[in-house]
Amino acid sequence: MQTLRRARTATSVIFAVHGAVTGTFAARVPWVADHAGIGAGGLGIALLMPGIGALLAMPLSGRLAHRHDLRALTRTLILLWCAALILPALPTTIYLLCPLLAAYGAAAGLADVAMNAQAVVIEERYGRSVMSSFHGFWSVGGLAGSAVAALAARAGLDARIHFLVTAAALAVVSVAASAWLLPHRPEPEVDAPPAFALPSRAVLPIGLVALCAVFAEGAGLDWSAVYIRDVLGGAASTAALTVSAFSISMAAARFAGDRVIHRLGPVTTVRLAGLCACLGALTVVLGRQVLVVALGFGLLGVGIAVVVPLVFATAGRIGDHPGRSLAGVAGIAYGSGLVAPGIIGGIAHLSSLTVSFILVVALTAVMGLYARVLRPAASPAPR
Repeated sequence: MQTLRRARTATSVIFAVHGAVTGTFAARVPWVADHAGIGAGGLGIALLMPGIGALLAMPLSGRLAHRHDLRALTRTLILLWCAALILPALPTTIYLLCPLLAAYGAAAGLADVAMNAQAVVIEERYGRSVMSSFHGFWSVGGLAGSAVAALAARAGLDARIHFLVTAAALAVVSVAASAWLLPHRPEPEVDAPPAFALPSRAVLPIGLVALCAVFAEGAGLDWSAVYIRDVLGGAASTAALTVSAFSISMAAARFAGDRVIHRLGPVTTVRLAGLCACLGALTVVLGRQVLVVALGFGLLGVGIAVVVPLVFATAGRIGDHPGRSLAGVAGIAYGSGLVAPGIIGGIAHLSSLTVSFILVVALTAVMGLYARVLRPAASPAPR
């Protein structure tokens, strides 16, 4: 049991490292854009590249998970992800930035699937839900990375130095933590999945729930500050605090999520989560005061927080190739996150930002209505 607790701690650290790399880069995007000499239009194109790179790389992860020990694979890919943090700070033109951001995204996607596969193995050994807390540590890592990056930016530190030091420190932490990860290989009689495996039919309904949750998350993270500032006329500081409140509410809900899932089961949990998220999005659409709308974004964050961890946990138990199922769901989720900002912005351009959030209301309602597809993961059997 001590070995399992150590593995859970180590996996939590790996999730936090992954989030810290993401938060570090996100907070220094303005520096990266200035260094590459690109404006808002060029930056919009460049920021599509990480999602495209992840989508292209994720179908390969099923074969990797089948051929290699999961502990060694997770260690290798999280180190690759740490090293990839250095890439965005190097280019001085958009033509170099785009392919390097695609490589950065590919590393993110591969590491994401590997660490979630490790989390599925640990959850199976526990015989109860622990996945939500892992994603809570990802959120904490993202908040920590962005906070340190904000301090670095305020001090005027060159992002090339900042990214190099951060990558080295996170790599050291990853190596130390990965020693406690669980070794795991698939059953020898199971045939290897295709080298480039698209989502299976069984994964698609689960992927729909992931799509709704990640779209709503992307809308909240990318547009909440703009909504407070442009639609309601709130101060810039209030708009920034709304984003922080949204992120903190998600992290807190994820740490509490495992207890809720254990008590209510995944289907009921997602139904209630969908109701909470839908109510939050509806509050955003109908609210006319800054505080009310900020509360709506907080409810939206609470509602979607546990859904993605549950989706990964369910996908990891489908079929003979959990790595392929995880990769399929992760690909759908990344694709949703990739298109969400553009769709919200497009609807806002044609009508208004308030109208665009009606789509978020609809998707969070669908998320709750389709909660039944998570039923197979309701009672994981301990091995």
